[in-house]
Amino acid sequence: MKDNKDKQNIVVLLFLVAAVTLLAKSAQIQIMDRSFADKARKATLEKEDQYPTRGLIYDRNGKLIVVNESLYDMQATFNRVNPLMDTSFFCTLLEITNEEFEKNLNKNWTDQRYHKSIPFTFLSKIDPKIKARYQEHQHEFPGFSLVKRNIRNYPLETSAHVVGYLGEVNDKDLSANPESYGLGDYIGKSGVESVYEEILKGEKGVKYLIKDNLGREVSAFEEGRLDSVALAGKDVHLSLDLELQMYGEQLMQNKRGSIVAIEPATGEILSMISAPSYDPSVFKLKKGRGEKYKELASDTINKPFLDRSVNAKYPPGSIFKPVLSLIALQEKATYQSRTIFCDGYYQYRGFRYGCHPHPVPYNMPIAIEHSCNSYFFQVVRDLIETEGFSKPHIGLNLLRDHLKDFGLGELLGIDTKNEKTGFIPTPEFYDNLYKEEISGWKSTYIMSIGIGQGELELTTVQMANLAAIIANRGEFYIPHLVKEIENASIADRFLVKRKVRIDDKHFNPVIWGMEKAVSTGTAQQAKIRGVRVCGKTGTSQNPHGKDHSVFFAFAPKDDPKIAIAVYVENAGFGGAIAAPIAGLMMEKYLKGEVPEYKKPQEEYLINKSLIEKPNL
Repeated sequence: MKDNKDKQNIVVLLFLVAAVTLLAKSAQIQIMDRSFADKARKATLEKEDQYPTRGLIYDRNGKLIVVNESLYDMQATFNRVNPLMDTSFFCTLLEITNEEFEKNLNKNWTDQRYHKSIPFTFLSKIDPKIKARYQEHQHEFPGFSLVKRNIRNYPLETSAHVVGYLGEVNDKDLSANPESYGLGDYIGKSGVESVYEEILKGEKGVKYLIKDNLGREVSAFEEGRLDSVALAGKDVHLSLDLELQMYGEQLMQNKRGSIVAIEPATGEILSMISAPSYDPSVFKLKKGRGEKYKELASDTINKPFLDRSVNAKYPPGSIFKPVLSLIALQEKATYQSRTIFCDGYYQYRGFRYGCHPHPVPYNMPIAIEHSCNSYFFQVVRDLIETEGFSKPHIGLNLLRDHLKDFGLGELLGIDTKNEKTGFIPTPEFYDNLYKEEISGWKSTYIMSIGIGQGELELTTVQMANLAAIIANRGEFYIPHLVKEIENASIADRFLVKRKVRIDDKHFNPVIWGMEKAVSTGTAQQAKIRGVRVCGKTGTSQNPHGKDHSVFFAFAPKDDPKIAIAVYVENAGFGGAIAAPIAGLMMEKYLKGEVPEYKKPQEEYLINKSLIEKPNL
């Protein structure tokens, strides 16, 4: 028993000796040796976000459209800023005023977005030269740190509306994605940059650092075991053909309107141009951006920020006649060999509706070739009166149902921002418009839609898609701008083939008429030697000024590689401006170059100015 007690005493004694030793060492560290206390007081743990490289944007042939370049933001942690710092010298280094310093540093601390102990963006978009000069003195200014960011750069002045731009996150962005974005972060605001934000942005990493009281890095926390690496965004390959896109922009300079070209076999958009446009470098995240933006936004006449390819709604004019023909044939409201005489006008009771001189339209192809208004006034009336003159609602709804198949009157679902539906009038619309009429409205009230006028409105991308549908004899894919995504697939909806409810046999007379329109009819300015082009001109009436020039087409006839729509505001007859622009675009794409004999036409269209530049 005595031996056991001695052993217990020895163990207790060892514990007491160990405890006294630890207490003595602690006292030495905390009381006698001040160096440890000084290190603890001077060191701080900081979480530093690691920003990913944003994915690059290429065209369909691998040519770069958008790249990255580096700039720096400055972050501040209010509680660590030295109140006795040399503010004047600090402001001189950064080329800011004392007023800017006070405004940028003193936040509304009642706002939950800000905290005195959490870094926030003090100054953004710091020029590399200013950053280099400041770095030499940054140890003098605790509480401030530089953060590297990637911004967009544009090697070529092209595709501004398609690509879009980045902007600083707002409250809505932060509340919707609190884990992905913080104050001062950038996000896609328009175009492809916005639609494909999740793919392009990548994922942030994080680094935990121990820093001294001057903000200098002492060491990684826990040897970096808690750090994570930023994951770069995925590259995106657009379906655009960059050379074709830039050529179209050249043809559309000093004009208002748009061009959309589609590959019929896939629905891939080869070019999507809105004019007037702007240099995308306006939206580089650097100083002066705000002033340049205001300058462009003040141009309320030409509206360079309006994407006329998807956001503007236009009366299609006579390019609507082929689509009407297909629907009327399908519903047996007419037949392809039908003759409708035209004496230069269409008469109903005491009213005459004009047409232009042309040969007698002995059949539908000839009517399309020469764009006879009288022919299609009668065809649309016969379709709307399918259940009789007094029941136009039934015929109009029948027309609308078919037009929906063609993607009209609703969103196509293209991968861009703010696409418009256009407008296909309903019976209810006309009931309200003609509510004062005792007997109600009839087909004769609305027959102008038969020639693409009246209340009918389409977007240019819808017009190009109509050309693609006719080229494919009734089949189409939803038009889209992205061809490939790095290590990912494009959206399933772009891979689904759709079919309109028109029998294949009805496309033959319509396509024949469109081919004749280019070879011997109203669209001869769109001819391409050695290529069978099918197209249709349109002259869209404009009650506020000169008419709009419209044209859509596809080529080659039997193996279509390109479908295109061109809309040029205030340019007059469709065959004068829109058709030759489309012809040059198709030739450029199919042959790689424009032949020498077309150079005078090319030069004329490039130099043709249809707008006045505003006095800014």
